[in-house]
Amino acid sequence: MEHKTLKFKKELADMILRGEKYTTWRLFDDKNITAGDVCDLLLYETKEVFSVGKVLAVRETTFAELSSEDWDGHEKFDSEETMYTTYTNYYKQPVGPHTPLKIIKLGIQPLT
Repeated sequence: MEHKTLKFKKELADMILRGEKYTTWRLFDDKNITAGDVCDLLLYETKEVFSVGKVLAVRETTFAELSSEDWDGHEKFDSEETMYTTYTNYYKQPVGPHTPLKIIKLGIQPLT
């Protein structure tokens, strides 16, 4: 079975490898990520695999409805404006409180 892939910027990949990040938020999910999927985790900059993650849980919500559990294992932002700007830049589409997103919880497996 071919692994799905998730790309992360270098600073986020480093957080994953340190065990600080195990949650990712994805917008416009064209890969149909679901619980049980195994994903190769790639460095955005080089497309190199740095780890493997098993999708433990997926929840769909909007930015306005994010719960404290959705933030567990996810990087923090200085403000909501910074958060929306970050995701607008990632996806090259406007992002705001009512934008839908998928909360993906990962079990990180080191490369062997």
